[in-house]
Amino acid sequence: MNGLLAAVRLALRAIVRSKLRAALTVLGILIGVAAVVVVVALGTGVRNQILGELSGLGANSIYIFPQSTQASGLKRRDSARLSEADGAAILEESISVAELSPFSSTSMQIVAGEANVATQVMGVTRSYFSILSYTVDEGEGWTEADEQLKTKVCVIGETVRENLFGAGEAVGQYIRIGKHPFRVIGVLTKKGQSPFGEDQDDRLLMPIGSFRSRVVPSAPGKVQMLIAAATSELTVDRAVAQIEGILRQRHEIAPEDEPDFVIRTQAEFRASQEQILGTLTMLLSSIAAVSLLVGGIGVMNIMLVSVTERTREIGIRMAIGASEDDILVQFLVEAITLSVIGGVMGLGVGLGLIQILAGALGWSMTLPPSAIVVAVGTSAAIGIVFGFFPARRAARLDPIQALRHE
Repeated sequence: MNGLLAAVRLALRAIVRSKLRAALTVLGILIGVAAVVVVVALGTGVRNQILGELSGLGANSIYIFPQSTQASGLKRRDSARLSEADGAAILEESISVAELSPFSSTSMQIVAGEANVATQVMGVTRSYFSILSYTVDEGEGWTEADEQLKTKVCVIGETVRENLFGAGEAVGQYIRIGKHPFRVIGVLTKKGQSPFGEDQDDRLLMPIGSFRSRVVPSAPGKVQMLIAAATSELTVDRAVAQIEGILRQRHEIAPEDEPDFVIRTQAEFRASQEQILGTLTMLLSSIAAVSLLVGGIGVMNIMLVSVTERTREIGIRMAIGASEDDILVQFLVEAITLSVIGGVMGLGVGLGLIQILAGALGWSMTLPPSAIVVAVGTSAAIGIVFGFFPARRAARLDPIQALRHE
């Protein structure tokens, strides 16, 4: 223990004697550690941001789409197979489905006074709001009677309100979709962009019966998609299995045949996003780790120069009884000390940059405690790995030759 403390004292003295050289060595490690720390925190912040937004889209939501099927070797598209009757059957027969909304949409020009904008017009039922966590900020939503009577009413997003009415009152105003006037009865609470880059406020919602009758005339009950909500996140898989069984039975599809529908869940979107983000974070961390490698090479180069300059000192220490192990430990501790100082300083700089980025981006960026330990441990490991060769070279010097060195 005394020998280790003595090695630390000698290392600190050597660092103080060559301040500029030590500072340049520390700088390489500092930049590398700071880069890795910021990249890890940035990846964590992006992940939390996107997963939070996905949760806002309904963590237990399930999407049922029609898809092409194959019959007698020929491709046929049967996109009209999904219907409101299918949705009603799922709600009645599935114990793991809490809510369900039929869904159809199209892009349309809508007009209010002299304003004319394109937006996504969607036909849904009232369940859509709770399934995807939409709330009405101004006015109100439509009633069950509005759905049954196909009333010409609608609820608009904040982006649509700004484009059509500016800062003015929207509730109670009339807008024209095609040749039909619709009364605005509510404005949705602002949600911003989705994780997929979609403006969640650039939409107009109306009862699906009104949509089929007046916006996109289509067969009664026909829908483009069904959106369901499981009773909880834990029952999503069970709900999917029940939905598949119900639709196969209703559409008379044998178990071995390809279904004419496809089911996707928010959990699948979430897993896909996590995989992409994990890969991206690993790639960026690998790039940042290159700077750590460069810093490590800098440590090795500086230590080799130090060994050359202090060859006579090494010879004197050996002459008065220092063993090879003593010399090895002395230079190894010096390399580790330089690396740890750089690592701690890099961690401090990285934490400062994280706070600046978090304020600028408005994200919650935190560095896991494990990442702090890894950052400091990695810097120490760099000192050991890149300091070992110079230390071993110093330890293997011939004492006589070392004393003769000028």
